[in-house]
Amino acid sequence: MKANDIIYADYSASTPPHPEVIRTMTEVMERIYANPSSIHELGGQADQLVLRARSVVAHALLVQPQEVIFTSGATESNNMAVFGVIREAMRLTTAGNPIHAIVSAIEHPSVFACYEQLKREGVEVSIAPVDHDGRVDLKQLEQLIKPHTVLLSVMHVNNETGAVQPLREIGQLVARYPKLVFHVDGVQGLGKLPVELADWNAHLYSLSGHKIHGPKGMGILIKRGSLKLTPLIHGGTQEFGLRAGTTNVPGILAMSKAVRMAVEAQAKAEESLLVLNERMLKYIGEIPELVLNSPAYPFGAPHIINASFPGMKAEVAVHAMEEHGVVLSTQSACSSKLHKPSRVLLAQTQNERIAASGLRISMDASMTIEQIDRIGSALKATVKRLKPLVQRER
Repeated sequence: MKANDIIYADYSASTPPHPEVIRTMTEVMERIYANPSSIHELGGQADQLVLRARSVVAHALLVQPQEVIFTSGATESNNMAVFGVIREAMRLTTAGNPIHAIVSAIEHPSVFACYEQLKREGVEVSIAPVDHDGRVDLKQLEQLIKPHTVLLSVMHVNNETGAVQPLREIGQLVARYPKLVFHVDGVQGLGKLPVELADWNAHLYSLSGHKIHGPKGMGILIKRGSLKLTPLIHGGTQEFGLRAGTTNVPGILAMSKAVRMAVEAQAKAEESLLVLNERMLKYIGEIPELVLNSPAYPFGAPHIINASFPGMKAEVAVHAMEEHGVVLSTQSACSSKLHKPSRVLLAQTQNERIAASGLRISMDASMTIEQIDRIGSALKATVKRLKPLVQRER
């Protein structure tokens, strides 16, 4: 099958870089090769470009330039946020006193695994449950907060189901606890939904370049206010002393352009995605064998739809869809090769058959109604062909 005949519906895993992003990165790689930490004129020119990029991101996200930290991706940003807060709390806490942190049950592996590691290191960790829509239960979350709770991580948009978390309400709760730091993984929200860090009372906010038509290997951590983090990487003073290492000037310039373009296009993208979302949901509603796992807008993001085919292994359905020229996925790309039921869907549904058979269709505003129609037709044909092979409940 020719590449032009393939419909890509896995944009939550990765997006193609925008031509302007590629152009920026190429031009900077060709022209600006000096180290911005060097004191000579060429180094100064590179440093000025980094400062400009930092200001572009700050303006787009309504923060201060000194609050923008460039990283190698959202995984590093999330690790920097979680371990940075906890290590700083350990440094300031009297030996023997407990440290408590809370993570939602549906966080991306790059956040959830950090908390699992902290638990192995002796940190007290609580998991905030979600309701049937996959959204954090506010009443149960409040019951988890303790006097020694120092960190809470709740994502903006779930990467598997598209469930939009009640960040404004969580932020209001956090505001009542001055020692509690609120970390938001914003990877799946930027460019699709409004980002309101001040309104959310978010202290830390993580981003990834390749989810917003930017470069792979680039991310951002927004660290608001005077919050202090203990760095993960030592050896230099780059990124305000929080991330040692030679500054990736081409990646930073390309990343700043991707962020600016994503924010500027957000309202129009959301409008286009809602049309595609409604069309795709119509097809899923016409297939009785499928169970919809994504909540309706506005509790669900417009670009992610998750549906299960109970009794059918998710990877089998994914490969069957490929035969129709449609590329979609199961869980997050970081977990899809584990061949285990989705932790996210288990937390939401408490049903292993549903959790083991989830299919994720993630869309982009550039897609067309005709492409959605092709996905819908392929989904109907795939379910019809695989239905005789469904494993019945025992």
